[in-house]
Amino acid sequence: MINKHGGAAMHSTLIAVVELRRLIDADAVRVIDCRYDLGAPSAGRNAYRLGHIPGAVYADLAEDLSGPVDSDRGRHPLPSLEAMCETFSRLGISATQQVVVYDDTGGMIAARAWWMLRYLGHDGTALLDGGWGAWQASGAASEVGENTLARTEFSGSPRSPYLVTIDQISRPEQLIDARDPKRYRGEVEPLDPRAGHIPGAKNHFFRDNLDGDGFFRAPAELKQAFQGSLGTLPGYESVHYCGSGVSACHNVLAQMHAGLDEPRLYCGSWSEWCADPDRPAAVGDEIFND
Repeated sequence: MINKHGGAAMHSTLIAVVELRRLIDADAVRVIDCRYDLGAPSAGRNAYRLGHIPGAVYADLAEDLSGPVDSDRGRHPLPSLEAMCETFSRLGISATQQVVVYDDTGGMIAARAWWMLRYLGHDGTALLDGGWGAWQASGAASEVGENTLARTEFSGSPRSPYLVTIDQISRPEQLIDARDPKRYRGEVEPLDPRAGHIPGAKNHFFRDNLDGDGFFRAPAELKQAFQGSLGTLPGYESVHYCGSGVSACHNVLAQMHAGLDEPRLYCGSWSEWCADPDRPAAVGDEIFND
């Protein structure tokens, strides 16, 4: 999807390797490497230092794309407005600049950076379709080390309707859970203290947004996938969540790439919800109410 931003055509959902190469050659893009391994927090930065897209800067999920972890706000809470603006200033992002984010996990982590910038009003942000793997497969150049860019003064205004807090969840039928179906059904829970899902929520596994090669499905296929998961197509009132507000952003992007209305995010997600023993948990699959 391409929108007008700052008087120029800007990519706002996905971008292909060939187009990113053109923008890099024209010095018309800021690239952010978001590789991160939940099981080995330092692995992403180490991988970045060993090889990354030329000119890319690194954003760490825990240090840059999350706020301090409190006992009741989930595992990856959203940073404060001041912290987000400081991070994007340090990464050299200007208000009218095209930004491209990428990772090596199908966009699971990079979508969080994409959503945060969009939440602050920076519509000219796109995710590299196919990520680091697609860049390498294309034969494009890479570089090693770590880039430090000139600081900008990034300022953003939160689009409050895009974000839903735990106290604003009133219609469970709006909820879409992005986690693996086994976690959603409560069969396994490797990360959080309780298993299951928010009662009433339907499941659309974020990896169902991708084809077998790690690229996003075509818009028509995404619509069909959402309908298969939910029994209907999500609208602007839909609220996506996951374990900690990361992979849910992948579903937000996919919904927009499919040409559907832009949805909302419950960032606290299951890790916040299940921390309160008084909040109910459901297991198994929810039945479609046609």
